[in-house]
Amino acid sequence: MLKATVIGRVWSTKRLDDVPAGPVLEVQIEDSSSRLLAFDPLGCGDGEKVIIATGSVAAGWFKGKAPPIDALIIGSIDEAATKTS
Repeated sequence: MLKATVIGRVWSTKRLDDVPAGPVLEVQIEDSSSRLLAFDPLGCGDGEKVIIATGSVAAGWFKGKAPPIDALIIGSIDEAATKTS
């Protein structure tokens, strides 16, 4: 799993029939210069901190035949956890 921040939305007027309807967001991976596109079933917004599942775990979330999606937003981070000694 990855922690990331939503930095934008991807708009598409055409998509494969195998890709379910729903938003695709661009996210910036925490502590990295990497960005990726992730399917968003939660309705997240710009600037929101999220948890991303990737690979077959992401595709396996969908019922039936797995769509060609390999990044899925699975959680919204409300606040950072702090360590206690």
